[in-house]
Amino acid sequence: MLVSTEACIPILLCPRTKETLKRTSSNTEDFLESPTLQYRFLNGQPILIDFSESVLSEDSVFASAAGSPIERKKASGLMTPIKRLLSPQKSTTRDNVRRLVADLQQLPEPARVLIVGGGTIGQGMAPLYEHPQIQLYSFDVYGTELTQFVADAHHMPLPDDFFDAVVIQAVLEHVLQPAQVVSEIWRVLRPAGLVYAETPFMQQVHEGPYDFTRFTESGHRYLFRHFARVASGASGGPGIQFMWAADYLARSVLRSATAGKIAKLAFFWTQYLDALIPAAYGADGASGVYFYGRKSQTAISPRDIINHYQGAQR
Repeated sequence: MLVSTEACIPILLCPRTKETLKRTSSNTEDFLESPTLQYRFLNGQPILIDFSESVLSEDSVFASAAGSPIERKKASGLMTPIKRLLSPQKSTTRDNVRRLVADLQQLPEPARVLIVGGGTIGQGMAPLYEHPQIQLYSFDVYGTELTQFVADAHHMPLPDDFFDAVVIQAVLEHVLQPAQVVSEIWRVLRPAGLVYAETPFMQQVHEGPYDFTRFTESGHRYLFRHFARVASGASGGPGIQFMWAADYLARSVLRSATAGKIAKLAFFWTQYLDALIPAAYGADGASGVYFYGRKSQTAISPRDIINHYQGAQR
């Protein structure tokens, strides 16, 4: 269940200094102010971005009324079932979210969960939004009805040790410094708090200029080295990756995104081969990877990551 922006405001901090913010108003606008800085509202949500440290510009954010920096097309009519076919619901995500919800239900109080990149409901994440005992806080670099504030994940305007869980799905490839974002996740989680992350491995560029990084399963695990591992692996196997490859090969040769989608549709059946692939083989050729873990006071060592890979191959 999403909390309201008003309920969220008391915990918000200055993204640059982490100072407490106070709400003020002029004749025409509301602001959140620290002793040294001021942040405006757009469409009822505060814009808490340190633009001196962001790929986003203040002019573009306010000119677009905090709209998405890329076009996000919604499928309709005949395209809806085709999109479902080409962007299948992953059983791994479904099972991991079910496990996360079950773990959160063990807490004595309603769980506070932060969604990083929550401008839309991520694939398989609906159970978090539907659960009456889960309090969802959500932000993105653009504002929607699903966010309470707009921020850059490199500098989260949030207090230390506050959340019971953080979910970050298909976001870390879009940030310039993933390790800094993961450090922020660690900071805002309470002791032993949970993190669930999904990130691409073998996917082609999407979201154009806002796409930067990929991770192997081991690289992803080491990115979250300050977390104790609960589970990790492939979140989309080689079959799904093959569909992506067919799409981008066709669109590159023919200079046509439509041709790419037709090629992807021609090979939609390859996604079902993932069910036949053992986990160790699937991770090395995966479309994406996931990590589920708990905040820890100790980190795994460089040698540990070699053992992690070798253990996964057994």
